Amino acid sequence: MIAAEELYAHLMACRIAGQVATPRENNLRNYSRFARRDPGVMFGLDPEGSWDEAEVLELMARRCGVSADPEHRHGQDTIDPDLTVRALDRLAGIVADTAARRGAVLLGTGHPRPLGGFYADLGDALGAAGCAVLTPAHNSPFLMHFPDGARSCALGYVRRTAVLRVYEEAPPNGAPRSGADGGPGPGALSEPVHTHSPQPVRFALAALADGGDPRPDLVLGDHGWACGAGRLGVRAAGLADSNDPGVFVAEAEGDVELAVPLDDGVRPECYGLLSAYVLQQAGMSQ
Repeated sequence: MIAAEELYAHLMACRIAGQVATPRENNLRNYSRFARRDPGVMFGLDPEGSWDEAEVLELMARRCGVSADPEHRHGQDTIDPDLTVRALDRLAGIVADTAARRGAVLLGTGHPRPLGGFYADLGDALGAAGCAVLTPAHNSPFLMHFPDGARSCALGYVRRTAVLRVYEEAPPNGAPRSGADGGPGPGALSEPVHTHSPQPVRFALAALADGGDPRPDLVLGDHGWACGAGRLGVRAAGLADSNDPGVFVAEAEGDVELAVPLDDGVRPECYGLLSAYVLQQAGMSQ
């Protein structure tokens, strides 16, 4: 049995919450970028509110636990572990509701190395509960925009959690190829990459529609996965760091049902207790 106090101590010890690694300068820079509607931090959103820098800071202080002092410009910033635990309790309710209805679920992450295991744990439990864990457009190519230009990409799945992979060279007709020795050749896919873009979830949802399949009942993801799905009217929830105001704005405006505040870049094994706690609170411990 994982008590809330044990989880709280774990969050602090791993710096998932409390005094986190993301510096104050990084947080404020991204709040300013969001206020300017910089596409790099919008995650596909088109907010209804004005969301100037002061409003973003107020929201992040209230929902994430960063310092509310606008004069605090440098150094340490924080995520409130109480807010993290409460949000994980709410996430457990969403997961339990989806399991009870045997809803279809799409999992995806832009931080595959640290967060992939967290989502995969939830997906395994949802699958065991009778939910369809969807894997649309597996290895199907699509063109995605990066700061340095467009590149041919594909969705891969790690324990049924979608991750973005990039073709080393654009393959003919979208088909990956191997070299003569059986190793990777032109058109081989990269390892999963880091992205905040909403394009992968849009591509996954479009593939479902093209195949005549219904939308998922829930998208669990972060960054562009949560915001991109929520913006299209799909129930969405997931994880968000203190420098990712877009997910919290999406929650405030009703596009995303839940943003769980935490540092999204610590060691992968640190998130295992969080997924175990969510499943415990959902009555789905395996």
